[in-house]
Formats: sequence, structure tokens, C-alpha cells
Amino acid sequence: MFLSVSNLTKSYNTGIITHVLKGVGLEMERGQIGVILGPSGSGKSTLMNIIGGVDWADGGTVEVDGERITDLNDSQLVEYRRGSLGFVFQFYNLVPNLTVAENIEVVSNISKNPLKTDEVLSAVGLSDKKNRFPRELSGGEQQRVSIARAIVKNPKLLLCDEPTGALDLETSRGVLSLLQKVNAQFGTTILMITHNSAIVGMAHAVFRLRSGEVAEVTHNSEIIPAERIEW
Repeated sequence: MFLSVSNLTKSYNTGIITHVLKGVGLEMERGQIGVILGPSGSGKSTLMNIIGGVDWADGGTVEVDGERITDLNDSQLVEYRRGSLGFVFQFYNLVPNLTVAENIEVVSNISKNPLKTDEVLSAVGLSDKKNRFPRELSGGEQQRVSIARAIVKNPKLLLCDEPTGALDLETSRGVLSLLQKVNAQFGTTILMITHNSAIVGMAHAVFRLRSGEVAEVTHNSEIIPAERIEW
């Protein structure tokens, strides 16, 4: 199993103990697209942060490609994030005074086995805009740059936090179609978190979180192209 989460627990103490994750478990095969679906406060972001090595679990385990992430120390987690993961966020976090190509190269220059910048630009449909600055791009184009920046490092796992949360329907379809293309072209395993149930049809596996627990797991035998998604 490529991604395995077992009995994961997490609590925060702010004067009152809040149990955010209560024995969460999920599994994904290599090359799948997975969606973690749930309302605000269900534990989605905390779960993704632990899988991404930027937060710590109280108990349970996370394994990615045979490596137990929950056993790593701080310096090992840095190497894990640098070598194995790509991140796509709701807000693009581009460097405003760097061009599209330079935003991508910032990541490729510190990656162990990066893809070629021109190959990634072609994959996301931005070859003709590589010398533009973020302010000269639409919201959808900026999100495409953030996806290109995430995949140029050739990650084992691409984590997407509400990647269409700030976009309209048509632009969202374009971004989700691009993620499907990345999955097919590069074989990248993709895990998204969202509150939008409309996109679950494009995923191989869907994990519905409710109050810190996995309430339902669905495996889709037929994958819907993102262009057909409606909401």
C-alpha cells in the first residue's frame, strides 16, 4: 500500500481539550487520486498536515511508500517534505517579483530529481507565459503555476488543500482537469481535501470525515472527467 494511515489521533489543549482526530485510518494505492471530504472542523486539514509532515500526531502511524513518517525526527521530516511531497494550496503563494518560470525553478533548484521546467510548463499549458509575472495572470493561471511548482520536484505524493476554493466553476474545472492530467502523465499520487462533494466523482478513493472520524470510504470504479463536474 502506497499510503497507509492507521488509528491516527490528535488533540489540542487550549484550556479545553479538543479531540480533532479520533482513530483515523485510510489507505491509497500508488497512482490514485484520493479526496478527503468533510465540513469545516471535521479534521481534514489536521490530517493532511500530519501526512505532510508539518504537524505531529498524538498516536497512530502514517506510512508513505514504506516510510513511517510518524517515526521521523525534525531533520528527517525536512528531507521527507523536500524529497517526497508537493503541496498545492487554496492561495497560490507565488513570489510576486519572480516570473512564472522562476517561481518553478526556485523549487526545482533545491529538488533531488526534478522534472524539466519546460516539460512542466507544457504540461500545465503555460509555455507561452513563462516570462510573465504573477500579477499578469488570472487566478486560474496562478493556480496552474502553483501546481507546476509542486510537480516539478517529481513528488511521490501531491497534497492539495482546497485547490479550487478561491475559483469559479469553469476555472475550477480547468484546475481539476489539470490534476487529472498530472496524475495520468506522471503517475503522481494525489490527495485532496475539500468540502465540495461535487468533485468526488473524479477520485479513485473518497474518505468522508465527520467529527474527526472516517465515517465512510468509497471507491469509484468509474472516474468522471473533471470537465463534467457540476455544482
